[in-house]
Amino acid sequence: MIEPKKFWWMIKKELISLKRHPARLVSILAFPIIMILLFGYGMGGEMTDLPIVVVSQSHGDLTDLTLDTIKSTETYHVVEVIDDLDEGKERVDNAEVKAAIILPSDYDDDSSHQKGVTLYLDSSDQMAAQILESSTQGIFYRLSNMVAAQTSVSTKDADIEPSISHSLNNFKDDISLHINRIYGNIKYIDFLVPAILGMTIMMSCMMGMGATIAGERETGELARLFMTPTSVSTVIGGKIAAKLLIELVRALILIFMAVLLFNVSIKGGFLQTFIVLVIGALCFVGFGIMLSARTQTQEDYAQISLPFSMPMMFVSGVFYPIETMPWILQKLAYIFPLTYLNDAMRGIMLKGQTLGDVWFDLVVLLGFTLLFFIIGVKRFNRDV
Repeated sequence: MIEPKKFWWMIKKELISLKRHPARLVSILAFPIIMILLFGYGMGGEMTDLPIVVVSQSHGDLTDLTLDTIKSTETYHVVEVIDDLDEGKERVDNAEVKAAIILPSDYDDDSSHQKGVTLYLDSSDQMAAQILESSTQGIFYRLSNMVAAQTSVSTKDADIEPSISHSLNNFKDDISLHINRIYGNIKYIDFLVPAILGMTIMMSCMMGMGATIAGERETGELARLFMTPTSVSTVIGGKIAAKLLIELVRALILIFMAVLLFNVSIKGGFLQTFIVLVIGALCFVGFGIMLSARTQTQEDYAQISLPFSMPMMFVSGVFYPIETMPWILQKLAYIFPLTYLNDAMRGIMLKGQTLGDVWFDLVVLLGFTLLFFIIGVKRFNRDV
């Protein structure tokens, strides 16, 4: 039977205990706010202002109308209108923009029966590519109608919605659109798997390392271990090596199951994918050490790590492209290491890039790794 007076004492004890752990208290209060913001703004918002270039090799009324229509469509952010075809393609190849819309030299030529336009598209970003493809087809379907009917409309009247339906099968193609998907047809599962691999490594490294160190500190095992004639660096180094070995085995299993179950192709090669995952695992092991260096219990560590791990899951482009988020979250994404791991993984697996092509992402990850280990070891030294 519950004793009311002692029952309230127990509630008071738990609240006082929470007060003595300010980091846990802040996490409990802040975490719901963070999550509702991420769900509201980070999960599949409208995709607008996707960066593109327009390669215009023609001049005339139709070209001007087309440029005005493209610029007035919210889907696009026209970075520049240029006339160099090779430069336009190079910008897409280097991921500076998502696509290049190429208007040929005979686009305004009345003697040309069919006007061919090319959408040179970075198809590795599956969702952005789908939106760009649909929007561009809608624009040129409308313009093709206008040309066929020989009507004259204003730019305002030519406003095109990105979601416009398009069916050119039964229509005379006065303007034909050719779509060049430079990385082939990418399915959503192909887009998702590289980031899921990175996210799984992040979660297992952070949670596993924190549980090991914080848990051993809570039970007193860590203190007894440091009483032996063993240096702090040896203890931490051994834990890092063991955790990294476990994560490498996990990474191998993840890659194998992705290929076996979902027929995911690894265009850049298995070895390069594995190396990127190793660097990512080392980075997040360091992150776990840094966060767990001063936490006294596993519960404290869980509460402290969640405000870091959950935002990374939603903001770093795991499930949806970063372009779907408000600009402030887009900027925030680039202070999280998972963003760079996802970018490197997709570059290797979807685009067939080499380690040299994703060198910037790897350098950033190694920089984070060094920072995390320096902070973690120094905090450990003070804690001991």
